[in-house]
Amino acid sequence: MTLKGKTAIVTGSNSGIGLGVARELARAGADIVLNSFTDRDEDHALAERISAEFGVGARYIKADLSRGDEARALVETAGRCDILMNNAGIQHVAPIESFPAGKWDAIIAIMLSSAFHTMAVAVPMMREAGWGRIINLASAHGLRASPYKSAYVAAKHGVVGLTKVAALETAEDPITANTICPGYVMTPLVEDQIPDTMEQYGMDRETAIREVILARQPSKEFATVEQIGGVATFLCSDAAAQITGTSISVDGGWTAR
Repeated sequence: MTLKGKTAIVTGSNSGIGLGVARELARAGADIVLNSFTDRDEDHALAERISAEFGVGARYIKADLSRGDEARALVETAGRCDILMNNAGIQHVAPIESFPAGKWDAIIAIMLSSAFHTMAVAVPMMREAGWGRIINLASAHGLRASPYKSAYVAAKHGVVGLTKVAALETAEDPITANTICPGYVMTPLVEDQIPDTMEQYGMDRETAIREVILARQPSKEFATVEQIGGVATFLCSDAAAQITGTSISVDGGWTAR
């Protein structure tokens, strides 16, 4: 398949899953808009490298997705949005009674409200273009809960519901809206957590991964950012034209329990 001529906006995409998705969409021929809240030379250089490697257009647009006006401006500044991948996210872990209100507000804003704001601008663009794909990154925590992750779980459950609404509202248009729900994915952030986990539990690397980090993931293997990007690319294909309003789990069997 080819996505040549399509423009994909991927939020939170200067590292991790977002960057992996952006690279796979670029591999399929899409022009790419990268995003994060920073505005460093290396952010723009990353876009230049993607452009050179895959022969597509690529640029970086700064936007603080905790602000609704900046989330909307991201799509407006891009000028075109055939594929919208809402990926940006943060995390904080604490019991409900001691969960900082500011952290709650930030997580909901960045992971749920920003998806609403970007979609509100992108859907009219997609209708005008006569084609569109909305892919929102949820999580196994969009389908299951864990203690001490109230804001994250609430945001991801909200993303699943919001995506279903978008799917119904665009059902008669050539637009689809779906969520991808990963379990644990190997990213630089996760890699950085492994040594601390080994030290905390007095385990070697393999045991710490299998018994602690991947305790809920029956496959005992991380998903890769390339696999998440491959699922996103599939959802942009003609084969997926009738897949809308659903959640695709990439979690090694986590939600099968």
